[in-house]
Amino acid sequence: MTHKIKLLLNILSLILITKTAFAVPGTINLWRNVKGMENEHAWMKFYKANPELDKKACVIVCPGGSYHHLGIFHEGIDVAKWFAKNGVNAFMLRYRVAGDGYSHPAMLEDIQRAIQLIRENADEWNIDPSKIGAIGFSAGGHLVAMAGAFGDKENELEKLGIKTTVSLKPDFVMPIYPVVSMQDDIGHQWSRKSLIGRNPDQALKDKFSLELQIPKDMCPVFLLTNKDDRTVMYENSQRLAKALKDANVSHVYYLGEHGDHGFGMGNNKVVQESQWHERLLKPWLISLGVMAE
Repeated sequence: MTHKIKLLLNILSLILITKTAFAVPGTINLWRNVKGMENEHAWMKFYKANPELDKKACVIVCPGGSYHHLGIFHEGIDVAKWFAKNGVNAFMLRYRVAGDGYSHPAMLEDIQRAIQLIRENADEWNIDPSKIGAIGFSAGGHLVAMAGAFGDKENELEKLGIKTTVSLKPDFVMPIYPVVSMQDDIGHQWSRKSLIGRNPDQALKDKFSLELQIPKDMCPVFLLTNKDDRTVMYENSQRLAKALKDANVSHVYYLGEHGDHGFGMGNNKVVQESQWHERLLKPWLISLGVMAE
């Protein structure tokens, strides 16, 4: 092989590596190059779908943690890997939380920014911009449902001077054992404190009680919880299910007897016995065209 041919092959290899690195973005700093936001600690990590099953859909994964911290592994990385294995691109979102000194609107800003970046880069990342969903656990469930309910009417990015023509509303959401209400009777107090402060007035509690905020154009919802949940009262999901039904929103609601809270999608007894993720796969995600049959 001549020196010129070797040089040409090396150049072509470098170009291929560079393109591949851009197409598979790895870890993305949400606020890089956004004036006034450069030092905000929020990012998402990309898990590429199994190419043999890839439907070009994607899911943003939002771990729980009472809006105070994040269950990165069993409610984040494990979930993203499961989706990628089953043909759905996944972005594990490390959104800002109260443990780092943040409250609303930081969390909503982060998920809206994630949706914006994915939609704007959909062609480059081989993603269908009409198949962008979000799954969240506990407080993360509140966040993804809030993103669906508030949609584009609560555009937090515009307030930061970010202009975009893409929708900031997910196409489907999956709240799993979610925080829903901020009301005194069933609200999860730690999540409420982390999101909207220690002593919010009634108007603020109502605004972030999602059972009061479901619009008729809400995206499809997969909702799951258990009656023996000792952390977030299952009545949160009951009220959300009723609100979805009253608004004629497409949804499925699974209420289990046992499973408690925080089981995520890891390799644990609750997941093994309930196989709840298989219910998510068949028929719901397949019926939406998100996963392959």
